[in-house]
Amino acid sequence: MNNNTESSIRKNPFFEPYNTLHDTVPFENIRVEDFEEAFLEGIRRDNEQIEKTINNPEKPTFDNTIINSEENKEGYYDLLSRVSTVFFNLMSAETNDEIDALANKIQPILTKHANDVRLNEKLFERIKYVHRHHRRLTPEEKMLLDNCYDGFVRSGALLDEKGKEKLRTLTEEASMLSLQFSQNLLKENKAYSLHITDESKLEGLPDTAKEAAAMTAKEQDKEGWIFTLDFPSYSPFMTYSKERELRKEMYMAKNTICTHDNSENNIEICKRLINLRREIAQLLGFKTYADYVLKNRMAGNARNVYRLLNQLIDAYKPTANKEVGDIERMALSDLKKTQLPEEENCMQPWDFGYYSHKLQLKKYNLDSEMLRPYFELSKVIDGVFGLATRLYGITFKENSNIQVYHPDVKAYEVFDKDGSYLAVLYADFHPRKGKQSGAWMTEYQGQWISRKGENVRPHVSLVMNFSKPTEEKPALLTLGEVETFLHEFGHSLHGIFANSRFESLSGTNVWWDFVELPSQFMENYATEKGFLRTFAFHYETGEPIPDELIDRIMKSRNFMAAYGCMRQVSFGLLDMAYYTQKHAFEEDVIDFEKKAWEKAMVTKQIPETCMTVQFSHIMAGGYAAGYYSYKWAEVLDADAFSIFKKNGIFNPETAQSFRENILSKGGTEHPMTLYKRFRGGEPTIDALLKRNGIKKLKK
Repeated sequence: MNNNTESSIRKNPFFEPYNTLHDTVPFENIRVEDFEEAFLEGIRRDNEQIEKTINNPEKPTFDNTIINSEENKEGYYDLLSRVSTVFFNLMSAETNDEIDALANKIQPILTKHANDVRLNEKLFERIKYVHRHHRRLTPEEKMLLDNCYDGFVRSGALLDEKGKEKLRTLTEEASMLSLQFSQNLLKENKAYSLHITDESKLEGLPDTAKEAAAMTAKEQDKEGWIFTLDFPSYSPFMTYSKERELRKEMYMAKNTICTHDNSENNIEICKRLINLRREIAQLLGFKTYADYVLKNRMAGNARNVYRLLNQLIDAYKPTANKEVGDIERMALSDLKKTQLPEEENCMQPWDFGYYSHKLQLKKYNLDSEMLRPYFELSKVIDGVFGLATRLYGITFKENSNIQVYHPDVKAYEVFDKDGSYLAVLYADFHPRKGKQSGAWMTEYQGQWISRKGENVRPHVSLVMNFSKPTEEKPALLTLGEVETFLHEFGHSLHGIFANSRFESLSGTNVWWDFVELPSQFMENYATEKGFLRTFAFHYETGEPIPDELIDRIMKSRNFMAAYGCMRQVSFGLLDMAYYTQKHAFEEDVIDFEKKAWEKAMVTKQIPETCMTVQFSHIMAGGYAAGYYSYKWAEVLDADAFSIFKKNGIFNPETAQSFRENILSKGGTEHPMTLYKRFRGGEPTIDALLKRNGIKKLKK
């Protein structure tokens, strides 16, 4: 069939019922050109529905105004939401030049449409009327109404016309800059590689790292070994390579990303984003962007955030200084044996991972390479899924008939303990060219309950960047990668167990400083013997991980824990420093960064390095003025897991309570209400200090 005839009869797959198992996305049928058409039609349908709502002659009610759009899902989907979800998920997991170009074209159109909706005076008047005169709503309905009203107010509905136009300008610019930030970061990260052809330069590296580097070189039709800035390549190189100059090269490449004199430089973008967000907040009546954000957070205000961060500094920094001092002494002892000039006989940041590993070996006779043979990916998958089965009774069944967006991706059906269908889970494990670094959970379909009572189940996506299989070995993970898997799987369970009437309140649609509780809670299992015993078998011999090795894991679980805490606190301080600005931010980003997190810093800083320009969480990822959430949630997760430790880490009654009171509720109630219902009271920092072996703070 010729292309003209084919295109004349072909229909855009976004416009049709998917007619797939569980209504999953038909990735194989979607072309890049389908997105723009679907975006524009989705906007048209949105506008049409809004016109019907605002022109309704009936008195505004909860049903005809608030849930009219929430539940008006043609064929159980909203076109704009459907296409946006697929497009932006692919932007992160499987992008290309065509998708990037379309994103630059469509982003301002989408931002304008969002502003058109939230700044529509007639629509807001109806919402405001319902908010003032509502009667007899359920708690979930009341939460939806409050969120809807507050969302419009926080988006400028109360501004005068001049203010609204100013807000449009600011938000449209911020939207485009966030997109450009992410695109620059991906390009810079993928642009660098370290190509080694002299095998002697591989000294110290484990076979897994060398085999992966050889495979990368082969994929690029090159001889030798290629190391990249993707975590599974970068981390082992920095941990094991004896080539100090090459470690320095890799470190500087990683930590100067997006600072170079080229089109991918993010410095001015960051400055502008900081100022745009401040201006938006001040236009809406807040002193700072942090004040704007924290109004709808458990922390409540910047004072409480700083109180938490300072508590952690007071409790952890003395131990962190001792940890770093131990590493520095080991490095100094080693470096003195070399013929280096006196000024170079000191530990540098590119030495930290190398000597930290050496110290761990000395103290505990343990490193990640010893554990890799027991963490073969397929077995880890069995272990993580099996943990969910043991806790909640749910099961996972891989189904190759569910279409995926890349051959690396696996699709699973998830079934509840009674055998009923619960969700679809996509799992995407390895790095590749068009994929952002890091790990995340997202959804291709949220959960909600239709007017007819049908519980539309979620399609959850789990995306990571783990060590790849090589020609010699299957994918063998580090313990850190197992922890990352558990973390993102915790987010996935939050989505899988969603059981709310409204999609905008289901699953992970909770306050940002609560969303990390389910994920960080799951990390606790990574060092539990009872869990490791279920899946950690040697990939060649089938032998279970020895008790003696598990004991070493348990003893070393708090190795560098205080340093790790200070690192997270330093990121929180940096975030708050940017977003508590009351006046135009005009300082040098690199210098400002060094000063902002100095209070929590326990290692040497290199003047030209910069975290800000690659700090996606706070520049393009929704965590602006919210990075403290990880430490906030860590207090919650340690406190919550203490109940499991008391009752048994696999106790089904405790797990059922966690599912019912936390995982299934989404954002239907205030998060502290949900937490206290599970825990029986508010959390304290005590469980976290105990878990990390830190002495309790003096009163």
